[in-house]
Amino acid sequence: MKTAIDLNAPEMVTNRALLHWLSDIVELTKPADIRWCNGSQAEWYELTRQLIDQGVMTQLNPELRPDSFLVRSDPDDVARVEDRTFICSVNEADAGPTNNWRDPDQMIDKLRELFDGCMRGRTMYVVPFSMGPLGGPISQVGIQLTDSPYAVLNMRIMTRMGDDALRQIDDDTNWVPAVHSVGMPLIDAVGNTIDDVPWPCNTTKYICHFPESREIWSYGSGYGGNALLSKKCFALRIGSFMGKQEGWLAEHMLILKLTNPVGKVFHVAAAFPSACGKTNLAMITPTIPGWKAETIGDDIAWLRPGKGGRLFAINPEAGFFGVAPGTGYATNEVAMDTLWGNTIFTNVALTDDGDVWWEGMTDKAPDHLIDWRGDDWTPSSGRPAAHPNARFTVPVEQCPTLSDDWFESAGVPIDAIIFGGRRATNVPLVAEAFDWKHGVFLGATMSSEQTAAAEGTVGALRRDPFAMLPFCGYNMADYWGHWLSMGKSLGKNAPKIFQVNWFRKDDNGKFLWPGFGENSRVLEWICRRVEGTAKTYEAAIGIVPARGSFNLEGIEMPRGAMMKLFNVNPPSWLDECDQTEEFFSTFGDRLPVEMTKQLGALRRRLKKAA
Repeated sequence: MKTAIDLNAPEMVTNRALLHWLSDIVELTKPADIRWCNGSQAEWYELTRQLIDQGVMTQLNPELRPDSFLVRSDPDDVARVEDRTFICSVNEADAGPTNNWRDPDQMIDKLRELFDGCMRGRTMYVVPFSMGPLGGPISQVGIQLTDSPYAVLNMRIMTRMGDDALRQIDDDTNWVPAVHSVGMPLIDAVGNTIDDVPWPCNTTKYICHFPESREIWSYGSGYGGNALLSKKCFALRIGSFMGKQEGWLAEHMLILKLTNPVGKVFHVAAAFPSACGKTNLAMITPTIPGWKAETIGDDIAWLRPGKGGRLFAINPEAGFFGVAPGTGYATNEVAMDTLWGNTIFTNVALTDDGDVWWEGMTDKAPDHLIDWRGDDWTPSSGRPAAHPNARFTVPVEQCPTLSDDWFESAGVPIDAIIFGGRRATNVPLVAEAFDWKHGVFLGATMSSEQTAAAEGTVGALRRDPFAMLPFCGYNMADYWGHWLSMGKSLGKNAPKIFQVNWFRKDDNGKFLWPGFGENSRVLEWICRRVEGTAKTYEAAIGIVPARGSFNLEGIEMPRGAMMKLFNVNPPSWLDECDQTEEFFSTFGDRLPVEMTKQLGALRRRLKKAA
């Protein structure tokens, strides 16, 4: 039976495909009401009041943290669910061995079964949003339908959301349709009322991407990237597929602006797997006198060839969705200063004076807290006060180091691309790729070493190519091929590519490099390489700093530390080549021939060096 509900579409909505899609989803999900979100401050106030009244949100002390809120999720809904995340390409081979694949027709049938009546008794929110500056040449638009006001509030922070984004969608606009439900209706199929809960979710969860139709369907979770479909789902999984079709790149990268003491500006993009210091680097405070670093993005970059044949990048997001634990004034002062207000905190602890706390925020924990589950907590409780994946959602524009370049609709020209992982051995502090093809090989072989027996064999490599393993929306081998093609089209205008490793250790297990602000010394060398002024020598694994060419002024390094930071051990590297060959073999005949050539060349250089 068809629903009689009015779509309530604003007059500006003329796109027939949009209205047809919305009508279909309304008929399927059967919401009690429809609300088009306009992104206004009044709407923010209304929805936050609503969630406070429902016991979902706690308003923090406005004198300590103005217009900020704490939310506690269901303990079974605290992170991305990678095992329930699917790429539903028409052909299974197009998803590749690193993705979970499902037949798109069968998955749509399953999803329509799950979504049938899933919004009974709830409001459907229509959330138009722009990824990137409104109308920009690299920007894209989408519409998320959701029954979660929590998701709406987070989308307002993380995207350019509301009427201005809706005006970007005319009859000829390509836009991404995204459907989300927590999967907990308030009225059952026969009309009985179901009691609501502070954090509705479902034990059944699906996060599905349909690359060919650019659709996103998410069911059962209200948390993070499972519910904020603009982020990993659109900006990376669907975005990467769009980029391959249209000749651009959607990457899990920070963007940083650097200015040297004489005023020359450089822009770098950098990809790091989790727990490798990406956010800290995006908000770095250089220790080298005269150098300035400004933040453009901390998580996602869209890169497209632009003026002069160079590669330009934007941060498509409007907010930071960061992991709170481990963030403190000792590790990331800029991030802490960003969180002064207008922030949604999820699964952190609540202090007795109405503020927030998490592990790593201060050296000493408060004597008493309410933990992320809502229970009393003291330092002797023997459990974390905040969930390890606790989050903050905060506007980018509050970042004290935000660059004016963030507002540039055409993006910024990228001078260097950096890849990094957490490696206790083998990988030097910094090395430059011999050329673009070698740089793609460095990105394709990115990995971190296992660091504890609980995670697996210590020293075994956890592969995360380009830091995109969970986020590439198509076959990873084809993705490497797309990068190779981009390099060919960019030619001499292509950015230089580098590999870094802040985490190399000595024989006693101590870090050889101090990291944090001192990483600016690595960035300085990279910038001097872009200029062509830094002296180098060729090692088997890449181009590294010549003795004395690395800026160590004002820093004390243990005797022999720099030599160990750049040591290349051919037998260890040859063993790693065998692991790389095994990894490459999983892609079969989709593997670009160039990757095999690069592996062979590396082996020859290592044997010559041995």
